[in-house]
Amino acid sequence: MEEGPYKYIRDGNGKASRVIRIGTRKSQLARIQTDSVADRLKELYPDIHLEIVAMSTTGDKILDTALSKIGEKSLFTKELENALERNEVDLVVHSLKDLPTTLPPGFTIGAVLKRENPHDAVVLHPQNVGKTLDSLPENSVIGTSSLRRAAQLKKRFPHLKFNDIRGNLNTRLKKLDEKDDFAAIILAAAGLRRMGWENRISQILGPEDCMYAVGQGALAVEVRARDVDILEMVSVLHDPDTVLRCIAERAFLRHLEGGCSVPVAVHTQVKDSQLYLTGAVYSLDGSDSLKETMQTSITANDKVPHKLKEVDERVQRVGVTASKVPGEAQDRAERLGVDLANLLLSKGAKEILTVARQLNDAR
Repeated sequence: MEEGPYKYIRDGNGKASRVIRIGTRKSQLARIQTDSVADRLKELYPDIHLEIVAMSTTGDKILDTALSKIGEKSLFTKELENALERNEVDLVVHSLKDLPTTLPPGFTIGAVLKRENPHDAVVLHPQNVGKTLDSLPENSVIGTSSLRRAAQLKKRFPHLKFNDIRGNLNTRLKKLDEKDDFAAIILAAAGLRRMGWENRISQILGPEDCMYAVGQGALAVEVRARDVDILEMVSVLHDPDTVLRCIAERAFLRHLEGGCSVPVAVHTQVKDSQLYLTGAVYSLDGSDSLKETMQTSITANDKVPHKLKEVDERVQRVGVTASKVPGEAQDRAERLGVDLANLLLSKGAKEILTVARQLNDAR
């Protein structure tokens, strides 16, 4: 039964309860990620009714072009947001790294879940089992359509070649295994683990080899900003450390004006109440780069306990609404990202990124 924009179900006693509709992309990984969020919500709220609505997005349809060439920031999110806007779904589960740092008006990220391993992983062609990127033969071709991965790895492993590979995880693994085009491909460890394909990971790339993308490994729940009930419901899914790390990363990227089409990488850590952010920008071939680390304290100042109570729940920081995480800590995380971006900009980051963007557009 429909009542206003919402959908309800009546139980045997005639009691109506709202159906919460979750939008997702159709790919297997997107479904697995969405189901994991639905399961968490079911555990927390046993009485709610959930319905999953799957749809195709532009990014799923354009499979023959490198993502960085399509030049659209919301490739995998637009159609889902349209459904959210039309009240066809109530929340949408995304990989946080697919969400632009500035969301369209009326939307917010109501939950950022505990981060899975954010690093990149090497998946080898079956004939190269036992090798690493270091030991692969000269001129071996590595598949990745990420400018960020290619820039860092070209510099670090000059004996290798890098070519674009598109498609969802299943498609990429198939292209790797069934042809001889690639000696290995680089994928996010998080996606492989969620798919249950850990056994294919032959090497996890640490920050000295390849820093990760902003938000990589974290799941985000996007909701309508005015839908207070849903916002409240999903807010319990927030993982405080992941929220602070991702706010810092997103603020860094936003301030650099980076998107899919430029090589920007990060590494964050929370340790002893300090948030550490390392950020870097690269030229397309990795020969030119800038990398710096900054830190900030994220302990809430206990002298002003009522301050925290007054956090405006509608305040968004780089698209994230997290009323259950101390506002002061969030402000510091955001400031950290902006400060680090400013430091890199003062050293010439803008020039590196402008050239990278122009060269990529000309490819």
